[in-house]
Amino acid sequence: MKKIFLCLFFFFLTISFCLAEEENSPTNTTTNENKFAENAKSAIMIEASTGTILYEKNKDDKLPMASMTKMMTLLLIMEEIESENLKWNEMITTSEHAASMGGSQIFLEVGEKMSVEDLVKGICIASGNDASVAMAERIGGTEEKFVSMMNKKAKELGLSNTHFENACGLDSDNHYSSANDMSIIAKELVKHKKILEFSGTYEDYLRKNTEKSFWLVNTNKVVY
Repeated sequence: MKKIFLCLFFFFLTISFCLAEEENSPTNTTTNENKFAENAKSAIMIEASTGTILYEKNKDDKLPMASMTKMMTLLLIMEEIESENLKWNEMITTSEHAASMGGSQIFLEVGEKMSVEDLVKGICIASGNDASVAMAERIGGTEEKFVSMMNKKAKELGLSNTHFENACGLDSDNHYSSANDMSIIAKELVKHKKILEFSGTYEDYLRKNTEKSFWLVNTNKVVY
């Protein structure tokens, strides 16, 4: 689940033409529905503009959300940018805490400065934990305060099966969500069209033309 990231939620497609074909064979419809997400503990597919559920399986089960946490982090980032409290070209200084995240990262160094645009690129394409926390600290002052903002936003969206304990998705006992709640966050996030430019990018570079140039490759093979 950890490698299932943003784009899996960003590209909800209306598949009515596929469903219509299966309606001609009730037996096949049942078989295909059972196999659609047979290895998943829970799943959901929605049409993003309306929220109409096209498929669901245990959609309200509380489960670890791993890097899908970053959808809420990105939603708050986009809201800050559109409220003009944050600019794409603003340079963010990496704290020791942000640089220490480990896991999927863009290898920020303590004191390193990187633009908001490049940090968001690092979150969307490489699922950077360090980039997520660097942005969380810029917006909330501390990651802890930013997490409070995440939980407040979850309540505003009516998410009843979600609780955040960090900004990047590291495992924690009280850090969970459901497929349905995640789809609601995704639906809100894709209203900010700029984010799709990043999530739809297969590869790019950070720190271009430096000795520390870093190749970003999207783990979502659907993008490729």
